[in-house]
Amino acid sequence: MLIPHDTRIALDTVVDLVNTAPENEPPGDGPADGLVDGVMEGPEDGLPDVAALYAFAERHHISGVGTLGEKDLAAVRDVRSRFAEVFAAPDARTAADLVNRLVAAAGTTPQLTDHDGYDWHVHYFAPDASLSDHLAADCGMALAFIIVAGEQERLRRCEAPDCGLAFVDLSRNRSRRYCSSRTCGNRLHVAAYRARRREAGT
Repeated sequence: MLIPHDTRIALDTVVDLVNTAPENEPPGDGPADGLVDGVMEGPEDGLPDVAALYAFAERHHISGVGTLGEKDLAAVRDVRSRFAEVFAAPDARTAADLVNRLVAAAGTTPQLTDHDGYDWHVHYFAPDASLSDHLAADCGMALAFIIVAGEQERLRRCEAPDCGLAFVDLSRNRSRRYCSSRTCGNRLHVAAYRARRREAGT
């Protein structure tokens, strides 16, 4: 699937944003069953505070961020939950409706820009947009590109039973099942191999 460079960057951003939600904490090497010193701990939010929000913006080279506060953090978390709904949408029409509402609420205003040494590209957010509106507009339009192309089913969740991270399947035949073949995919393949060995009695 041929995707413009700017759209690919926005897709990477929205996937990373959705995966910061507490329910999407990937499997790790910590204590089993979420127990720490005998106390059950829930998954952590990947955007726990304003400092983490600044770090997210810097990691994705988001320009014009300005000064961020608790209000911005709450707004970005709200946009994050709306993007998660797009990934969970059962069909293209539902996904399209969700994206339409997102980009409309963000006051989407397409404009050409060549800021910071980059070639001409389109920004879909207003020049003075908040970070949440910036994300809603640019990432929303990237998801719209996928839907318009008839590829809504490429917006997926990892099939590993203990994962569920979001990803965009860009494989030729839409065959990707895991967020990462090196982590979740490899773990399940190894588990399946060991299960076959046990069944075979070897």
